[in-house]
Amino acid sequence: MYGTENNRDDSERTAFRRAEKKYKLYYDYNASSKNKKKKQPKPVDLAEVLDFRSILECYHQNAVLPSGVIVLHDKFTSPVFALQNRPGFYFIPGALSIEKQCSLIRESLTDFPQPPNRTNHNALYGPIQDLFVAAKEGKLLVEDNSPITSSETYADIDHRDDKEWKFTTEKDMSLRKCRTVSASVLLRKLRWSTLGLQFDWSKRNYDVSLPHNKIPEALCELSKQLAKPALPGGVEFRPDAAIVNYFGLGDTLGGHLDDMEADWSKPIVSLSLGCKAIFLLGGKSREDTPLAMFLRSGDAVLMAGDARECFHGVPRIFTDKENAEIGHLETRLTHEDDICFLKYIQTSRININIRQVF
Repeated sequence: MYGTENNRDDSERTAFRRAEKKYKLYYDYNASSKNKKKKQPKPVDLAEVLDFRSILECYHQNAVLPSGVIVLHDKFTSPVFALQNRPGFYFIPGALSIEKQCSLIRESLTDFPQPPNRTNHNALYGPIQDLFVAAKEGKLLVEDNSPITSSETYADIDHRDDKEWKFTTEKDMSLRKCRTVSASVLLRKLRWSTLGLQFDWSKRNYDVSLPHNKIPEALCELSKQLAKPALPGGVEFRPDAAIVNYFGLGDTLGGHLDDMEADWSKPIVSLSLGCKAIFLLGGKSREDTPLAMFLRSGDAVLMAGDARECFHGVPRIFTDKENAEIGHLETRLTHEDDICFLKYIQTSRININIRQVF
């Protein structure tokens, strides 16, 4: 898809696609050097990106808001902002405490990818237990972790009916011939995991027949509280599914709609963790020019009603030390047990989307 559009003139692109291209990470290579590692991100103009942290600071100082932005007065400790031309969209800057952010980062890497929750790795490797721990311990995922008999060939191995993948150490591999992949590589290639009701990406629907656990109670209660500004009085949010997205350097989430839930009046509660990102909120057509805004660790976004019909995506995350803006996490993830979590989140973003399916 992207390869085709890259050959088009900008005038042939949709407004949403032009915005994605504007903010996407591109590199300038040193043409005089043969070392392709010597590359620098191309500068990007961020002047038009809406910054709700700055808006919040100005609001606290003098109650002034930029045109088109309104504030809802409710029981939240932080004001909830809305956009006049995007009904159903709500932005809560700094909605999560630092402690809650750190807790959710740990859970997103250790608990949320655990079976029966499915991840993008299931299709190739089946259910993977304790991926983060295996990566921390430098283990390998090995196909058909059993000794090969002298009469077996590689063709025999490829056609075994009992093939499975298991974690082992490199030392254990000394007398075996089999395909392997590093757990640390798999962790970096983790792109999504599903909580609660499992989403079938191939059919684009929820498969209630798939084994699943309920969404963790703490995450469920948190989402219920955060959803309140998007619901009329007395209406309760009943979360029964969530998708956790994992972003690394250069990763993007193309413009899309979240339209597989039965009741669009109920919000999607979206939580940001880790490196700062740019979020695009478009209209009901890809031809509508999207608004760009920063998402920082601890921010929450609600999308309900009309906003559920708006195209949205993430064209950029900032992983460099100057722009990632995760210093508050670095000061808290200092315990010896947290070093691996800190190393991961310093160059990554995690996004948790909680939904009511029915």
